[in-house]
Amino acid sequence: MNKKTVRDIDPKGKRVLVRVDFNVPIKDGAVGDDTRIRAALPTLEYLLERGAAVILCSHLGRPKDGPDPKYSLKPVAAHLGKLTGKPVAFAEDCIGPAAEKAAKALEPGEILLLENTRFHPEEEKNNPEMAKQLAALADIYVNDAFGSAHRAHASTQGVAKYLPAVAGFLMEKEIQYLGAAVADPAKPFVAILGGAKIGDKIGVIKNLLARADTILIGGGMANTFFKAQGYPLADSLVEDEVLETARELLVEGGQHLRLPVDVVIADKFEAIAAHKTMPTGPIPAGWRILDIGPETVAGYARVIKAARTVVWNGPMGVFEFPEFAKGTFGVAKAVAESGAVSIIGGGESVAAIQQSGLADKITHISTGGGASLEMLEGLTLPGVAALQDK
Repeated sequence: MNKKTVRDIDPKGKRVLVRVDFNVPIKDGAVGDDTRIRAALPTLEYLLERGAAVILCSHLGRPKDGPDPKYSLKPVAAHLGKLTGKPVAFAEDCIGPAAEKAAKALEPGEILLLENTRFHPEEEKNNPEMAKQLAALADIYVNDAFGSAHRAHASTQGVAKYLPAVAGFLMEKEIQYLGAAVADPAKPFVAILGGAKIGDKIGVIKNLLARADTILIGGGMANTFFKAQGYPLADSLVEDEVLETARELLVEGGQHLRLPVDVVIADKFEAIAAHKTMPTGPIPAGWRILDIGPETVAGYARVIKAARTVVWNGPMGVFEFPEFAKGTFGVAKAVAESGAVSIIGGGESVAAIQQSGLADKITHISTGGGASLEMLEGLTLPGVAALQDK
């Protein structure tokens, strides 16, 4: 962690623009899951206690053609007010007269939330003019939105060219844990990779093959490896377009890359379906793989138990269906009980660990899906690179 943080600035009497990740589910005008909002609180409280006037900006969803009430951050301002016990002012825009007026009126110790940055197409184009207008609202810039750090947008990278730019506590924590896992993990280092597709994790697998002692594969991505080994998979999810890559990874990975030895198959993709466990091999016609089997869970648990660092991204099966969640929850239990430094990233893995009730036994749960994958791939994140070095 060679980037400056909020500890390296004196925010007293200053306006501080904080890029947060308030991309949260909104239903019937209320916040559904406030995990991301709570994750930003330590940074906000630190700045407020030290006399800063705090201006927050974030995106929400993917609005198409400019402002859309469905993607307004207004409900988030109300929710944040409840969490902080302070009134949170809201500006109807993130740049222009409404934002400038609201920022000017802000006193030390007060909070202002700007409207959705993606209401301006210039945000995703990293438009310098928009970045300048955001910067003009404040004296210091803090990026605490790790979940958006892999995007070179006006509010994540562009604005850092015009203000002193440092990391918030959440950003610092993410860089420390994920950075250490890639650069200097305590050994044995075990990576667990699941989810539906290999395609978006090829770079991650290649990077981790050079660093991890073992990579444990599960989820739909295991199916593509099975097919690459020549097994017919009937109705199972397979990425035919990356079969050649899967073959190359199997050769490159050798004994470091472990695949399931048994699987749970079902006769349809539904929560209530006929299902059975079978050894890895040809899948009968009309059936599909929906989970890893108990022998695989036991074998993976033995490897995890011996680890000192564990990184996990992607579920082991269709955990949304209780009958096919046993593999994911079994692995979650092994990680929680391992005593290793454990890092979990990716929306589905995080949801699975929270459903399993074991989240408090995990060292670090990442708030960034795409960002955590890119860090595990060893890529430089634009939003991190833009921050000042220590």
